Amino acid sequence: MLALGLALATLIGLSLGLLGGGGSILTVPVLVYVLGYAAKPAIAMSLPVVGVTSLVGAALHWRLGNVRVRTALAFGVLAMLGAFAGARLAGLLAGAVQLALLAVVMLAAAVSMLRGRHDDATLDAPPRLALLAPIALGVGVLTGLVGIGGGFLVVPALVLLAHVPMRQAVGTSLLVIAMNSASGFAGYLGTVSVDWSFLAGFTAAAVTGALVGTALAARVPQAALRRAFGVFLLAMGTFVLYKNRGAFAGAATSVAAPRASSDSTRA
Repeated sequence: MLALGLALATLIGLSLGLLGGGGSILTVPVLVYVLGYAAKPAIAMSLPVVGVTSLVGAALHWRLGNVRVRTALAFGVLAMLGAFAGARLAGLLAGAVQLALLAVVMLAAAVSMLRGRHDDATLDAPPRLALLAPIALGVGVLTGLVGIGGGFLVVPALVLLAHVPMRQAVGTSLLVIAMNSASGFAGYLGTVSVDWSFLAGFTAAAVTGALVGTALAARVPQAALRRAFGVFLLAMGTFVLYKNRGAFAGAATSVAAPRASSDSTRA
Protein backbone atom coordinates (compact mmCIF):
# COMPACT_ATOMS: atom_id res chain seq x y z
CA MET A 1 0.00 0.00 0.00
CA LEU A 2 2.90 2.34 0.75
CA ALA A 3 4.34 1.71 -2.71
CA LEU A 4 0.96 2.54 -4.27
CA GLY A 5 0.74 5.74 -2.24
CA LEU A 6 4.20 6.86 -3.35
CA ALA A 7 3.37 6.07 -6.99
CA LEU A 8 0.19 8.14 -6.78
CA ALA A 9 2.11 10.98 -5.08
CA THR A 10 4.52 10.96 -8.02
CA LEU A 11 1.57 11.18 -10.44
CA ILE A 12 0.10 14.08 -8.46
CA GLY A 13 3.43 15.91 -8.67
CA LEU A 14 3.74 15.02 -12.36
CA SER A 15 0.35 16.56 -13.14
CA LEU A 16 1.26 19.65 -11.12
CA GLY A 17 4.51 20.04 -13.04
CA LEU A 18 2.83 19.49 -16.42
CA LEU A 19 -0.15 21.76 -15.80
CA GLY A 20 1.29 24.36 -13.41
CA GLY A 21 -1.55 23.60 -10.97
CA GLY A 22 -4.56 21.42 -10.38
CA GLY A 23 -2.84 18.14 -9.51
CA SER A 24 -2.68 18.91 -5.81
CA ILE A 25 -6.47 18.87 -5.63
CA LEU A 26 -6.27 15.06 -5.91
CA THR A 27 -4.11 14.66 -2.79
CA VAL A 28 -6.99 14.42 -0.30
CA PRO A 29 -9.03 11.85 -2.33
CA VAL A 30 -5.90 9.70 -2.68
CA LEU A 31 -5.17 9.86 1.05
CA VAL A 32 -8.81 9.09 1.98
CA TYR A 33 -10.08 6.64 -0.64
CA VAL A 34 -6.86 4.84 -1.59
CA LEU A 35 -4.71 4.96 1.54
CA GLY A 36 -7.51 4.89 4.11
CA TYR A 37 -6.80 8.01 6.16
CA ALA A 38 -9.68 9.78 7.91
CA ALA A 39 -10.84 13.04 6.33
CA LYS A 40 -9.35 15.52 8.81
CA PRO A 41 -5.82 14.03 9.00
CA ALA A 42 -5.86 13.64 5.20
CA ILE A 43 -6.77 17.30 4.69
CA ALA A 44 -4.12 18.41 7.20
CA MET A 45 -1.41 16.22 5.63
CA SER A 46 -2.28 17.34 2.12
CA LEU A 47 -1.25 20.91 2.96
CA PRO A 48 2.52 20.35 3.36
CA VAL A 49 2.45 18.12 0.26
CA VAL A 50 0.81 20.93 -1.71
CA GLY A 51 2.97 23.62 -0.11
CA VAL A 52 6.39 22.01 -0.56
CA THR A 53 5.65 20.89 -4.12
CA SER A 54 4.40 24.37 -5.02
CA LEU A 55 7.46 25.99 -3.43
CA VAL A 56 9.76 23.86 -5.58
CA GLY A 57 7.73 24.83 -8.64
CA ALA A 58 7.87 28.50 -7.64
CA ALA A 59 11.67 28.29 -7.33
CA LEU A 60 11.91 26.91 -10.87
CA HIS A 61 9.66 29.67 -12.20
CA TRP A 62 11.59 32.32 -10.25
CA ARG A 63 14.80 31.28 -12.03
CA LEU A 64 12.96 31.94 -15.31
CA GLY A 65 11.75 35.35 -14.14
CA ASN A 66 8.13 34.22 -13.87
CA VAL A 67 7.43 35.13 -10.23
CA ARG A 68 6.28 38.57 -9.12
CA VAL A 69 7.42 38.43 -5.52
CA ARG A 70 5.70 41.63 -4.36
CA THR A 71 2.38 40.54 -5.85
CA ALA A 72 2.73 37.10 -4.28
CA LEU A 73 3.46 38.59 -0.86
CA ALA A 74 0.51 41.00 -1.02
CA PHE A 75 -1.89 38.27 -2.14
CA GLY A 76 -0.26 35.56 -0.04
CA VAL A 77 -0.39 37.32 3.33
CA LEU A 78 -4.17 37.72 3.03
CA ALA A 79 -4.49 34.12 1.85
CA MET A 80 -2.45 32.96 4.85
CA LEU A 81 -4.84 34.70 7.23
CA GLY A 82 -7.77 33.00 5.50
CA ALA A 83 -6.03 29.60 5.51
CA PHE A 84 -5.32 29.69 9.25
CA ALA A 85 -8.90 30.75 9.94
CA GLY A 86 -10.22 28.04 7.61
CA ALA A 87 -8.17 25.37 9.39
CA ARG A 88 -9.58 26.46 12.74
CA LEU A 89 -13.09 26.64 11.32
CA ALA A 90 -12.67 23.07 10.06
CA GLY A 91 -12.81 21.88 13.66
CA LEU A 92 -16.49 22.83 13.71
CA LEU A 93 -17.33 20.73 10.64
CA ALA A 94 -17.69 16.99 10.20
CA GLY A 95 -15.12 15.33 7.96
CA ALA A 96 -17.85 14.31 5.51
CA VAL A 97 -18.90 17.95 5.11
CA GLN A 98 -15.30 18.93 4.35
CA LEU A 99 -15.06 16.21 1.71
CA ALA A 100 -18.36 17.30 0.17
CA LEU A 101 -17.05 20.86 -0.02
CA LEU A 102 -13.86 19.52 -1.61
CA ALA A 103 -15.97 17.72 -4.23
CA VAL A 104 -17.73 20.98 -5.13
CA VAL A 105 -14.34 22.71 -5.48
CA MET A 106 -13.10 19.83 -7.66
CA LEU A 107 -16.09 20.22 -9.96
CA ALA A 108 -15.48 23.96 -10.20
CA ALA A 109 -11.81 23.33 -11.03
CA ALA A 110 -12.85 20.83 -13.70
CA VAL A 111 -15.15 23.38 -15.34
CA SER A 112 -12.34 25.97 -15.23
CA MET A 113 -9.94 23.59 -16.96
CA LEU A 114 -12.46 22.51 -19.58
CA ARG A 115 -13.19 26.13 -20.45
CA GLY A 116 -9.51 26.66 -21.26
CA ARG A 117 -6.79 28.96 -20.02
CA HIS A 118 -7.14 32.71 -19.72
CA ASP A 119 -5.05 34.63 -22.19
CA ASP A 120 -3.32 37.96 -21.83
CA ALA A 121 -5.89 39.91 -23.87
CA THR A 122 -7.43 41.04 -20.58
CA LEU A 123 -4.27 43.03 -19.79
CA ASP A 124 -5.72 45.96 -21.74
CA ALA A 125 -8.72 46.22 -19.39
CA PRO A 126 -8.54 48.45 -16.28
CA PRO A 127 -7.22 46.64 -13.18
CA ARG A 128 -9.63 45.79 -10.37
CA LEU A 129 -7.24 45.43 -7.46
CA ALA A 130 -9.94 46.01 -4.83
CA LEU A 131 -11.38 42.59 -5.66
CA LEU A 132 -8.09 40.80 -4.97
CA ALA A 133 -8.37 41.09 -1.17
CA PRO A 134 -11.67 39.17 -0.76
CA ILE A 135 -10.53 36.60 -3.34
CA ALA A 136 -7.24 36.07 -1.49
CA LEU A 137 -9.06 35.60 1.80
CA GLY A 138 -11.57 33.24 0.17
CA VAL A 139 -8.84 31.12 -1.43
CA GLY A 140 -7.11 30.93 1.94
CA VAL A 141 -10.26 29.79 3.72
CA LEU A 142 -10.79 27.06 1.11
CA THR A 143 -7.19 25.95 1.56
CA GLY A 144 -7.66 25.57 5.30
CA LEU A 145 -11.06 23.91 5.00
CA VAL A 146 -10.46 21.33 2.28
CA GLY A 147 -6.69 21.14 1.73
CA ILE A 148 -6.36 22.56 -1.79
CA GLY A 149 -3.82 24.99 -3.17
CA GLY A 150 -6.40 27.03 -5.05
CA GLY A 151 -4.26 27.69 -8.10
CA PHE A 152 -7.26 27.42 -10.41
CA LEU A 153 -8.66 30.47 -8.59
CA VAL A 154 -5.42 32.38 -7.97
CA VAL A 155 -4.20 32.29 -11.58
CA PRO A 156 -7.32 33.83 -13.19
CA ALA A 157 -7.53 36.37 -10.35
CA LEU A 158 -3.97 37.54 -11.05
CA VAL A 159 -4.55 37.64 -14.81
CA LEU A 160 -7.99 39.27 -14.83
CA LEU A 161 -7.74 41.58 -11.82
CA ALA A 162 -4.04 42.39 -11.36
CA HIS A 163 -3.14 42.15 -15.07
CA VAL A 164 -0.26 39.75 -14.49
CA PRO A 165 0.76 37.98 -17.73
CA MET A 166 -0.30 34.33 -17.81
CA ARG A 167 3.19 32.84 -17.55
CA GLN A 168 4.02 35.01 -14.53
CA ALA A 169 0.60 34.38 -12.99
CA VAL A 170 1.33 30.63 -12.89
CA GLY A 171 4.71 31.12 -11.21
CA THR A 172 3.37 33.74 -8.79
CA SER A 173 0.41 31.56 -7.85
CA LEU A 174 2.75 28.71 -6.86
CA LEU A 175 4.44 30.98 -4.29
CA VAL A 176 1.01 32.06 -2.99
CA ILE A 177 -0.04 28.40 -2.68
CA ALA A 178 3.12 27.56 -0.74
CA MET A 179 2.44 30.44 1.67
CA ASN A 180 -1.21 29.71 2.41
CA SER A 181 -0.61 25.94 2.61
CA ALA A 182 1.98 26.53 5.34
CA SER A 183 -0.44 28.74 7.24
CA GLY A 184 -3.29 26.24 6.88
CA PHE A 185 -1.10 23.40 8.15
CA ALA A 186 -0.10 25.52 11.15
CA GLY A 187 -3.81 25.92 11.90
CA TYR A 188 -4.24 22.13 12.05
CA LEU A 189 -1.21 21.39 14.23
CA GLY A 190 -2.26 20.14 17.64
CA THR A 191 -5.80 19.32 16.50
CA VAL A 192 -5.16 16.22 14.33
CA SER A 193 -2.61 13.40 14.35
CA VAL A 194 -0.02 13.52 11.57
CA ASP A 195 1.84 10.49 10.20
CA TRP A 196 5.15 12.31 9.79
CA SER A 197 7.21 9.48 8.29
CA PHE A 198 4.60 8.73 5.63
CA LEU A 199 4.12 12.45 4.99
CA ALA A 200 7.83 12.94 4.32
CA GLY A 201 7.95 10.10 1.78
CA PHE A 202 4.71 11.15 0.07
CA THR A 203 5.91 14.76 -0.23
CA ALA A 204 9.30 13.70 -1.61
CA ALA A 205 7.58 11.56 -4.25
CA ALA A 206 5.28 14.44 -5.23
CA VAL A 207 8.25 16.81 -5.56
CA THR A 208 10.07 14.29 -7.76
CA GLY A 209 7.00 14.01 -9.98
CA ALA A 210 6.73 17.79 -10.19
CA LEU A 211 10.34 18.11 -11.32
CA VAL A 212 9.81 15.50 -14.04
CA GLY A 213 6.53 17.12 -15.09
CA THR A 214 8.14 20.54 -15.35
CA ALA A 215 10.87 19.12 -17.58
CA LEU A 216 8.27 17.47 -19.83
CA ALA A 217 5.84 20.40 -19.95
CA ALA A 218 7.29 21.94 -23.11
CA ARG A 219 6.95 18.62 -24.98
CA VAL A 220 3.32 17.85 -24.13
CA PRO A 221 0.30 19.59 -25.77
CA GLN A 222 -1.01 21.62 -22.84
CA ALA A 223 -4.54 22.24 -24.16
CA ALA A 224 -5.28 18.54 -24.73
CA LEU A 225 -3.68 17.58 -21.42
CA ARG A 226 -5.70 20.18 -19.54
CA ARG A 227 -8.97 19.00 -21.10
CA ALA A 228 -8.19 15.37 -20.28
CA PHE A 229 -7.33 16.25 -16.70
CA GLY A 230 -10.51 18.35 -16.47
CA VAL A 231 -12.62 15.34 -17.49
CA PHE A 232 -10.80 13.15 -14.94
CA LEU A 233 -11.30 15.79 -12.25
CA LEU A 234 -15.00 16.00 -13.14
CA ALA A 235 -15.34 12.24 -12.63
CA MET A 236 -13.39 12.31 -9.35
CA GLY A 237 -15.38 15.25 -8.00
CA THR A 238 -18.64 13.49 -8.83
CA PHE A 239 -17.39 10.34 -7.06
CA VAL A 240 -16.35 12.21 -3.90
CA LEU A 241 -19.63 14.14 -3.84
CA TYR A 242 -21.60 10.90 -4.21
CA LYS A 243 -19.66 9.23 -1.40
CA ASN A 244 -20.47 12.16 0.89
CA ARG A 245 -23.95 12.94 -0.44
CA GLY A 246 -25.51 12.77 3.02
CA ALA A 247 -23.15 15.32 4.56
CA PHE A 248 -25.20 18.44 3.95
CA ALA A 249 -28.50 16.67 4.63
CA GLY A 250 -27.11 15.55 7.98
CA ALA A 251 -25.99 19.06 8.80
CA ALA A 252 -29.41 20.44 7.90
CA THR A 253 -31.08 17.82 10.11
CA SER A 254 -28.86 18.69 13.06
CA VAL A 255 -29.71 22.35 12.68
CA ALA A 256 -33.44 21.68 12.31
CA ALA A 257 -33.60 19.38 15.33
CA PRO A 258 -32.87 22.03 17.97
CA ARG A 259 -35.40 24.34 16.34
CA ALA A 260 -38.07 21.66 16.46
CA SER A 261 -37.24 20.99 20.10
CA SER A 262 -37.48 24.71 20.85
CA ASP A 263 -40.85 24.97 19.13
CA SER A 264 -42.24 22.03 21.11
CA THR A 265 -41.03 23.59 24.34
CA ARG A 266 -42.84 26.82 23.54
CA ALA A 267 -46.03 24.89 22.78
